[in-house]
Amino acid sequence: MIHGVTWAVGRPVATVGVLLLVYYRLPMDQPEDGFTVLRLVAGLLLVGVVLWWQVRMIGRAKHPGAQGAQALALVVPLFLVVFAQACFLLERHQPGSFTLPLSRTDALYFVVTVFATVGFGDIAPVTAAARVLVTVQMLCDLLVVGVALKVILAAVRRRSG
Repeated sequence: MIHGVTWAVGRPVATVGVLLLVYYRLPMDQPEDGFTVLRLVAGLLLVGVVLWWQVRMIGRAKHPGAQGAQALALVVPLFLVVFAQACFLLERHQPGSFTLPLSRTDALYFVVTVFATVGFGDIAPVTAAARVLVTVQMLCDLLVVGVALKVILAAVRRRSG
C-alpha cells in the first residue's frame, strides 16, 4: 500500500522535476532563426500527442486515478514550459516585448501567472507580438483547463467505473 502511494505521489513530482530540468537545460541562446513560431506550434502539437497518449495509458492502467494524476503532472507543466520557452525566446529576439527583460525563471513565472489568471502584475506584454503570444496562451489555457482536464477525468471515470 505504501509503495503504491509513494509511486502515485513520487512519479508526478519526478515528472515535473524532469520537465523543469529540461526547460532550464535546453539551449536557447541561438540567434533568431525564424522558427520560433514553428517551435511553439511543434511544442503545442507535442502537448496534444502527450495528452492523447496519457488518455490511452489511463485506459490501460491498473490504477487509473494515479495515472490520471500522472497525466496532469505531465500535460500541464509541459504546456507551461512550451509557452515559457516562447516568451523567453520572444524577449530574447525582440527585447522590450515585455515590461521587464525575461530570464527563464521570469518567463516561467509570467506564464504560470497568466495560466492561474491572477493577472500580469509586474510583467506584462508590451509589443503586438507579445500580446498575440499571450492571447494565444490564454486561449490555449482555456482548452487545457476545460478540454484536457475533462478528457483526463472522463478517462479515469470510464476506467474506474
